[in-house]
Amino acid sequence: MVSKTIKVNLVADAEARPVAVLVQVASQFDSSIYVECGDKKVNAKSIMGMMALGLDTGEEVVVSAEGEDESNAMADIEKFLSAAKA
Repeated sequence: MVSKTIKVNLVADAEARPVAVLVQVASQFDSSIYVECGDKKVNAKSIMGMMALGLDTGEEVVVSAEGEDESNAMADIEKFLSAAKA
């Protein structure tokens, strides 16, 4: 399992489109992927769960991935969260 703290750089309080793209990125991988923010921990492949987090730009989240492709999953999710312009 890999885990990393990532600073969020999503546009306008994680509106539906960036969150939907994040779910699509996470869903490409077989690994289990979770995003933690405060006392909430949600499946990164769940659109409803991710919307419930209400991520804000500048906020730090902990992303964890476990599975055969966990390193690739973490790299792609970090790339999206820290550089999203959508």
